[in-house]
Amino acid sequence: MPVPELPLARSSLPEAVSRFGATAGEAVAARAPGLGAAAGASSDAATPPIPSAGLVGPPPAVAPPAGGTEAAWTGPAGGLERLLSGPHGLGTAGLRLTPREEPCAESAAERGRPVPGLYHHPIPEPDPVRVDEVSRRIKAWALDEVSLYPEEWEEQFDGFSVGRYMVGCHPDAPTVDHLMLATRLMVAENAVDDCYCEDHGGSPIGLGERLLLAHTALDPLYTAREYQPDWAASLHADAPRRAYRSAMDYFVRAAAPSQADRLRHDMARLHLGYLAEAAWAQQDRVPEVWEYLAMRQFNNFRPCPTITDTVGGYELPADLHARADMQKVIALASNATTIVNDLYSYTKELDAPGRHLNLPVVIAEREGLSDKDAYLKSVEIHNELMRDFETEAAALAAACPLPSAHRFLRGVAAWVDGNHHWHQSNTYRYSLPDFW
Repeated sequence: MPVPELPLARSSLPEAVSRFGATAGEAVAARAPGLGAAAGASSDAATPPIPSAGLVGPPPAVAPPAGGTEAAWTGPAGGLERLLSGPHGLGTAGLRLTPREEPCAESAAERGRPVPGLYHHPIPEPDPVRVDEVSRRIKAWALDEVSLYPEEWEEQFDGFSVGRYMVGCHPDAPTVDHLMLATRLMVAENAVDDCYCEDHGGSPIGLGERLLLAHTALDPLYTAREYQPDWAASLHADAPRRAYRSAMDYFVRAAAPSQADRLRHDMARLHLGYLAEAAWAQQDRVPEVWEYLAMRQFNNFRPCPTITDTVGGYELPADLHARADMQKVIALASNATTIVNDLYSYTKELDAPGRHLNLPVVIAEREGLSDKDAYLKSVEIHNELMRDFETEAAALAAACPLPSAHRFLRGVAAWVDGNHHWHQSNTYRYSLPDFW
């Protein structure tokens, strides 16, 4: 079925960065002398699209800046009053791919309520034509290609609303085929989490072995010929491995080699975070807050925004992706989006059997706060991470004035916004605690 292209309307980074004056670029130059000049010398004026393996349609153009500025956040005022007032980002309009939306009363009722005081950027409802098509295709893939779930899990699969999730997170994807690259991987990652770690038979016992074998579906095993068939057969042994194998196969056919290797690296980070959480479960230990946040830098959404260029139909060159300041931006964005998950899934996890670690639970236990105060402090931590992400992204844009870097930063910001929108609006899965 034909799917219309999705126009983009957010402003471009170069003009947005100019709002900060020279200070953003100077800050980066002071931390890493020569980086800006070296990057500027790169021949990146027109980064070509990656080989598309049948993913038709050129990436949509980004519209010019719409103008306007955004007030700087003025610092903490303390307590619930500060949170409810909502901080303001530092020149964040230039990091956006889609226009900001002022929610109305009707849309708030339909989409769920955002966490009060949470710093976020509302987005328009994802394109329904694309949502329907992605939803149709992903369900066909899950049932017909990888036999992902039994019939009794169908309601949960539909309730996840992965089509709305991915369309909202990737507004610059040129085609539905590009969106499907991210959608299959998202579903496969959740199958591993649910079946190996969480709700559907997961356990910390033996998790390391299961994750290692599943990881070979992403990072192929090269071994003695006698044993190669046994490994190949193992990739079909359970739903998580079937999903990983298939999703990665589609991805590598569309991605550049550096993009595929980048994803493998970030999936290994994810699996390492799973193992830390499993160790605490086996020890029946609540980690220190800093330890929990360290785990969350690995067990987080990072594999999703890191592929935003592949889904967008272009490539962020490997040397730009590997820059320390780019890695910091990606890490901050991924950490903030994962705290969003902690906050929206808080009541869901409290109602589930056993003890589920999330940031409010860890803060309450380790710092002796009430459930409400621990939750509100978690909102503050999220907001700090978001401000840091946007400040560092603007500084990087000033230091690295290359089209592919700017588009990638906009893509990461769009993923952050879309991730929040999905959590807020997915009332099938999430509800807020009664703290306000």
